[in-house]
Amino acid sequence: MNIGYDYYESPIGKIFVVISENGVSKVELFEDKWNDYLNENHLNRRSDLCQEVIKQINEYFQGKRKEFTVSIDIEGTDFRKKVWQALSNIPYGVTKSYQEIAEIIGNPKAVRAIGQANKSNPLPLIIPCHRVIGKSGKLVGYAGSRISTKKWLLQHEGFELNELIKETIID
Repeated sequence: MNIGYDYYESPIGKIFVVISENGVSKVELFEDKWNDYLNENHLNRRSDLCQEVIKQINEYFQGKRKEFTVSIDIEGTDFRKKVWQALSNIPYGVTKSYQEIAEIIGNPKAVRAIGQANKSNPLPLIIPCHRVIGKSGKLVGYAGSRISTKKWLLQHEGFELNELIKETIID
């Protein structure tokens, strides 16, 4: 059961964190989506409970943290959990294609399903779905039309954008 939330003012905007009794259960990068979530879930602000998660997110944006060590508490199908585990294993500053993730989880024909699992990731940054790109190297599929956030996160991690990727970005 979710028991509280807090937010962090990041270089990409406010990031909202929801905590349960067992760990972080949601990270929301976009304020419009957060407002919808909060209207449905009536949570109270609990800075005390979210302190460690926000500290680690802050360290990520300061370039001091490359992986997160907070306890997580998320729900999903077995397939989605398998995908999220594969995403969690993508190292900082590295990208994988949707096809590569499908192969890693032993289901090479599940590329579209990988995209859906990526889209439903409740913990962006902590489970780094921004590190998944198209097979051709294009930046595709990040929170709908928010490719600029994906670009920012990859560049923050030191990823050099090649010409093909630059062509796919609308600034």
